[in-house]
Amino acid sequence: MGLESNERQEFLGDSLLGAIVAEHLFLNFKTLSEGKMSKLKASLVCEDALNEIAKELGIGKYLLLGKGEEKNGGRNRKSNLADSIEAIIAAIYLDGGIEPAKVFVGKFVLSGVKAQDALRAESSDYKTSLQELIQKTENEYPQYELISESGPDHQKIFVAAVFFKGKELGRGRGKSKKEAEQEAAKQAIERQIF
Repeated sequence: MGLESNERQEFLGDSLLGAIVAEHLFLNFKTLSEGKMSKLKASLVCEDALNEIAKELGIGKYLLLGKGEEKNGGRNRKSNLADSIEAIIAAIYLDGGIEPAKVFVGKFVLSGVKAQDALRAESSDYKTSLQELIQKTENEYPQYELISESGPDHQKIFVAAVFFKGKELGRGRGKSKKEAEQEAAKQAIERQIF
């Protein structure tokens, strides 16, 4: 049959998507730092996010696949669906230019991006935020300590605490040590007793 794959379109679409999302964040979230914009952008253009858009649009049923890929569930494969969104963005751009591509990205990728997403990106790394707050006035770091772990190996619950100068600032629970430490840092930020 001699049909080409969409890899070249995926490459172009990926670049266009990144640029369109970056421009939107830059223009609409003026208080976000470069690092926070990067984090928010990454969450919007990642494979999981694009896969969800493809599912919402029912793209899987329109994919032209080889026999092996068809047999192995390629129509529902996350990477195939995400790649198809990038290829669609490229096709829209090649057919009509940047404005129609922006409309598509705005409708399907950016439509749910609101101030709370920016705030979540701003504060989702509570450990870094706590450290930055403390280092505004102190030249020391908070310390994290694992307080306990319980439950079977596949369902452990961890409890961690964050200390500064020997004083406990917050305590958190989570399914991993990292998650428990993030919760402890979040509590410390909310209590602001440092």
